[in-house]
Amino acid sequence: MDLQTFFPYRLARLAEAVSQATAQVYGERFHLSRDEWRVLAALADQGEVKTTQLIATTTLDKMRASRAITRLEDEGLVARSTDPEDGRGHLVKLKPAGQALVRKIVPMVRAREAFLLEALSAQERDVLDRALDRVHERAAQLVQQG
Repeated sequence: MDLQTFFPYRLARLAEAVSQATAQVYGERFHLSRDEWRVLAALADQGEVKTTQLIATTTLDKMRASRAITRLEDEGLVARSTDPEDGRGHLVKLKPAGQALVRKIVPMVRAREAFLLEALSAQERDVLDRALDRVHERAAQLVQQG
């Protein structure tokens, strides 16, 4: 097998390169880890959520999500409270400082995204979007089948 042409490997390399290019914005300028940025971005999209939902949305494991939330909480960017429906669980939401930080970062990461996608025509971007959705659906099928 040629690893360089193996689809999962190529996709992983692409994801890592794109992630690193984006991380330059929130990492170097705002001293956030990838995990912390994922939590902030997910909370900006979803509002107050259960930690279990946040874990699913960010694709972080429980430990990484917990560490990111704790650091963000220590920095005054998020608030965590006990889930009234499940005393063992927590709810997490952005605090005003977290909302302000997300508003600063989003235009910068969107600019990076735009730069990357400018390499493709509008038609190629549409094809890429559809292809990513289809491959994701197929991967989910395989995971469900076990």
